[in-house]
Amino acid sequence: MAGQIGWVGAGRMGYALAERLLKGGVKLAIYNRTRSKAEPLAALGATVVDELPALAACDIVFVIVADSDDLIEVVSGPKGLLSRAGQAPRIVVDISTVSQAASAEVRRTLAGRGAAFLAAPVSGNPKVVRSGKLSVVVSGPKTAFETAEPYLRRFGRGVSYVGDGERARIVKICHNVYLGIAAQALAEITVLAEKSGVPRHAFLAFVNDSVMGSVFSRYKTPAYVNLDFAATFTPPLLRKDLDLGLEAAREHDVPMPLAAMTREIIQGMIGQGYTDCDFAALVEVEAKAAGLKLMSENVKVSDGLEPER
Repeated sequence: MAGQIGWVGAGRMGYALAERLLKGGVKLAIYNRTRSKAEPLAALGATVVDELPALAACDIVFVIVADSDDLIEVVSGPKGLLSRAGQAPRIVVDISTVSQAASAEVRRTLAGRGAAFLAAPVSGNPKVVRSGKLSVVVSGPKTAFETAEPYLRRFGRGVSYVGDGERARIVKICHNVYLGIAAQALAEITVLAEKSGVPRHAFLAFVNDSVMGSVFSRYKTPAYVNLDFAATFTPPLLRKDLDLGLEAAREHDVPMPLAAMTREIIQGMIGQGYTDCDFAALVEVEAKAAGLKLMSENVKVSDGLEPER
């Protein structure tokens, strides 16, 4: 295991991941732009710092931020990790979902200071983290991956190393494009079933037990059945990832008509005010388009994410 570990980002996902490491006995020095969001982690043994350069002496610094601009700012901004001459972490591991171009820029900047960079986006939400079922895809120098791997494996059930450079970025972007398409498809068929007289919980129970059932369909079932749209992944974040996927598709001349259509549906959803909620609210948007008013069915259904014992 490495020595001192730094952590940047205590939003919904960042907090859950840092909490998991701390509960596993890893000591973290944590920075968050809004300090109060990170302070509860001190009760688990974290040291909360007030500035990013305080983490520059760490062996590994994990970063999880909202977008490409935030990643660049955290690393090379005027108050970023590298803002003090001669100081840089050995390895920076970015868990965010950002563009390949931003990732490559940060990689070059860190290399200029003798630091390695791993792209390590994750698949899941805070509940997936707490259930121990998160998956991680990683690209970058193999030796840096081998150093960071013990920590990445503490995140959940799977770590996939896919090679050098920015390959992990396109894997995660493709994953999230698929996520958006799957969510819209699930919303459409669920509304069709209900408008035909089938309760949502009964229809989704059948789907989840069929060959078409998946971890995704199961963990979204409570939201679709009981209309709990507390945010785990918001429509604006999904739109960002669809845009990244469509940008990559244009670059590589890959037609993606379903992704393009889903992106416009998400844009319309945002225009209706669905911004600070979970993207599972697609089922409500679809129902409105079908002239159907949804009501919570108030049925207890499993999300398939029972926490680890």
